[in-house]
Amino acid sequence: MKTVGDKLEAFTVVAAKPGFNNHEENGQSAFETVTEASFPGKWKIIYFYPKDFTFVCPTEIVEFAKLAKQFEERDAVLLGGSSDNEFVKLAWRREHKDLDKLNHYSFGDVKGELIDQLGVRDKEAGVALRATFIVDPDNTIQHVSVNNLNVGRSPEEILRILDGLQTDELCPCNRAIGGATL
Repeated sequence: MKTVGDKLEAFTVVAAKPGFNNHEENGQSAFETVTEASFPGKWKIIYFYPKDFTFVCPTEIVEFAKLAKQFEERDAVLLGGSSDNEFVKLAWRREHKDLDKLNHYSFGDVKGELIDQLGVRDKEAGVALRATFIVDPDNTIQHVSVNNLNVGRSPEEILRILDGLQTDELCPCNRAIGGATL
């Protein structure tokens, strides 16, 4: 598994863009190819979940969506995905009321290129673990957290960690977002 200090290597995934529910809307495609070079100058929050159309996964996605504006204020792009394809992402958005017009990217890593590069494939189930990577604008991984398939993560904690990383200062235990540094 890649860890803090490692570089994000070349990858290509296809993502459903924020705000789209259909493959084409107003003459624009809902899909965008995302690579390691996408979003120059931005932090990337790359989070994986096992499968679309499941039960724990949408609870995490919805919580990330609630915090999307705060991530954006910190020059961070949210990229959530699984090994299901981009069409499944849109179908899930249409099917699940809380994912309707989702406000951040949902990527399909169908070939497992990014899942395997980062080393987050569950060996038994063959799907991505609930892994989160905070990647700085230079494509260096600054944070990694991984949960098993059954336990959802805390998007608020990911925001707190991003906020601390961006201070470039020492941050005490349980430092609140925007709190004092040491």
